[in-house]
Amino acid sequence: MKSHSESYKAAGVDVTAGYEGVKLMKKSVESTFSPEVLSGIGGFGGCFAPNLKGMEEPVLISGTDGVGTKLKLAFLMEKHDTVGIDCVAMCVNDVLCAGARPLFFLDYIALGKNIPEKVAGIVEGVAEGCRQAGCSLIGGETAEMPGFYAADDYDMAGFTVGLVDKKKMLDGEKVREGDVIVALASSGVHSNGFSLVRHVFNITDKASLEGYEEELGKSLGECLLTPTRIYCKPVLKALEEVDIHCMAHITGGGLYENVPRALNSSVDAVIDKDLLKILPIFKLIERVGNIPERDMMNTFNMGVGLVMMVSENEKDKLISVLEKEGEKPFVIGSIVKGTGSLTIKGVE
Repeated sequence: MKSHSESYKAAGVDVTAGYEGVKLMKKSVESTFSPEVLSGIGGFGGCFAPNLKGMEEPVLISGTDGVGTKLKLAFLMEKHDTVGIDCVAMCVNDVLCAGARPLFFLDYIALGKNIPEKVAGIVEGVAEGCRQAGCSLIGGETAEMPGFYAADDYDMAGFTVGLVDKKKMLDGEKVREGDVIVALASSGVHSNGFSLVRHVFNITDKASLEGYEEELGKSLGECLLTPTRIYCKPVLKALEEVDIHCMAHITGGGLYENVPRALNSSVDAVIDKDLLKILPIFKLIERVGNIPERDMMNTFNMGVGLVMMVSENEKDKLISVLEKEGEKPFVIGSIVKGTGSLTIKGVE
């Protein structure tokens, strides 16, 4: 590559650094490719030929998201190889809730100064997320924006496209009275609520993240940077064998906002607080921040990353399939007649 501009470099943009970054990330990106990928990294667009065999009415489901202010912790800890997993997770878990298999992912990284090794580390996290989700990383963009971002700062976002046969789409209409709510555990805070987290713990420098927390069994920083869990492989396997009525990804807005998104207007969800497996990090946030329990449930996932609504007759089968896939599902509530809302028993 002979492209080079001293004038642009003097203005703060080093195009050769961009080329070096692409070279360094090439191997990790290509490790995500499925046979459906038709193009390699470096072109103007990613090409993907989906396998539509056996589908009557293929439907594409798309989702987009970012990592949010969790990135601030990555900056302070100088650890950039996990936030890419978060970026993928926030997108693929969403399309999964429609019953879709994520096909491919694209990312966008904007930063103050392009350091090839740093960018390659970020993208390796994205590639790892794609491997966990079973989707292909077929493109992306790295934008060096001096004067807009500080030299050490960056932001990232991404989007995914999934595929599902129309007759197998999940939209909440099948949820009915008597259904059981089965949960899959989160790995921690995931990628929502970090503005509140940073406020509670007064996170302003690296030292504020390094202290060992006995109840967490690790430092606060290690716990908070734990990547968002990706549920695609076990849940897609369950969808092959079990009639799951609907699902909800527990993201921003916590249980109170996201569970109703999986309901229709004739039913309510009732969750028993005593059945939740609330992780230590949430108990610590609640105590240190003196945060009302209701606010906690309306901000964080509280240890529940994904919920599935299934008939009582299918509950044991669902749990069995998920356990065979290495999950530890647990029942947290049921569906009753209602108007599309959520009640958490034991929370005022």
